[in-house]
Amino acid sequence: MEFSYPMSYDWSTDELIDVIAFYEAVEKAYTKGVERDHILDLYRRFKEIVPSKAQEKNLGMEYEEMSGFSIYKAMKKAKEMLSGEIVKVS
Repeated sequence: MEFSYPMSYDWSTDELIDVIAFYEAVEKAYTKGVERDHILDLYRRFKEIVPSKAQEKNLGMEYEEMSGFSIYKAMKKAKEMLSGEIVKVS
């Protein structure tokens, strides 16, 4: 898919790479499926970079507008599943 990911100019290169990996995992949860523990690990790292709920919500809304994929729905589904299961959002 061709779209831009929402980012902050305050993030380091490593933080940008980690946030993009999280966005890609959310996209994969919608397209192919992603292992639950993997997406939760990426989300924990995302929350280290974006600790503010307000900023998380803003980035999530911007990401959904650009991609059509909801971080909220993907994470809700992942948290409902058991370790080792594949998260597939429909």
